[in-house]
Amino acid sequence: MTPSSLISDYFPSLSQRQQEQFAALHALYSHWNAQINVISRKDMDSFYERHVLHSLAVAKVNPFLADARVLDVGTGGGFPGIPLAIMFPDTAFHLVDSIGKKIKVVKAVAEALGLPNVTVSNTRAENIREKVDFVVSRAVAPTGKVHSWVKAIIKPGHKHQLANGMLLLKGGDLSAEIAESELFVQEFPIAHFFKEEFFETKKIVYVPYTENT
Repeated sequence: MTPSSLISDYFPSLSQRQQEQFAALHALYSHWNAQINVISRKDMDSFYERHVLHSLAVAKVNPFLADARVLDVGTGGGFPGIPLAIMFPDTAFHLVDSIGKKIKVVKAVAEALGLPNVTVSNTRAENIREKVDFVVSRAVAPTGKVHSWVKAIIKPGHKHQLANGMLLLKGGDLSAEIAESELFVQEFPIAHFFKEEFFETKKIVYVPYTENT
């Protein structure tokens, strides 16, 4: 089994173009990682599992519709935004990070893959003013902190499986973090979707839109 077939095993309806884009990711990130370290060397050995498939857990919880707008906060090397942009080519993704060299990599990868639905910005989340349907992020900050950055830009709405809000990729025991946030939170264990051992403690934390006060 090729590494990228791990993706098609869980998402059998991928188009030929999507399969090719996913297959191209490893070489692209290997090339850029040799110049700008955005993924640990150890993780490159499990790249499709720990980065691509992990990002796509969001697609199992809440598939994005055409014309939806999604903001990836603290995208780092482009996760979860790049894999999700391949999965949902008609959804607009805005990937932001405050570290310029990481955004350089994300922009180059998006261009190499031919992803017109991806825009990138070298900025902090709290500087974004555009209205979005969903915010996604992977382990960038505590749930309450991310919510404080983006709560004003999430639009009300419920066209998707879930109402508009935040979808955060997290790991471990989150009880204290969630209690501290004082937010309504729903947790989705990723092990319900993927059988690999890596996902046993991984979760998606969903926080729906709330009226700003």
